[in-house]
Amino acid sequence: MAGVSASETPPVVLPAVAREVEEFVSTGGWNQPTQLFALVPTSELLAQQPELAGQLDPESSPLTPIAQDSLPDSELDRALAGIVWPDVVRGCALAQEIVVLPPDAEAQLAEGELDDEAARRFAAEHPQRREARLVAAVLRDGSAACVLRLRGSTEVPEEVVAHPELAPNLTRALLETLQP
Repeated sequence: MAGVSASETPPVVLPAVAREVEEFVSTGGWNQPTQLFALVPTSELLAQQPELAGQLDPESSPLTPIAQDSLPDSELDRALAGIVWPDVVRGCALAQEIVVLPPDAEAQLAEGELDDEAARRFAAEHPQRREARLVAAVLRDGSAACVLRLRGSTEVPEEVVAHPELAPNLTRALLETLQP
């Protein structure tokens, strides 16, 4: 990564940062609150806080996630709409526990006959639901990365899926927080 300026971030970095955030949050187990992280260039963080030099390496990790205050699960869209990041923040990541439903159940929800509370109940009570942790990460340049950890059980092993399009609405909302 030598020669990469603080304003540039190689495209392979963001998926690694999304995985790093998911692994960090997973150390707390399940049933974690929604968590937001600022993504700051490690070199700039070290310039501001040189005492962190033994803990951070800008060569191996050009971006450092910095945990922010918890966000409310119930009105996440409003909370995100009120966030404005300073210029030093190159991106952000959000970790949120969700329920994943099979396609036929999602189709039922998409019909739009349920209000938000009824839809939450439907998802929480569905016999084929799977609990998951979603991490969506974005950069100011518009790039996105997502990691989804599906909680395992005695019948089904834990799975991790990574793809930038796992949560397009969430990545759009996160990108909005980075606009001037």
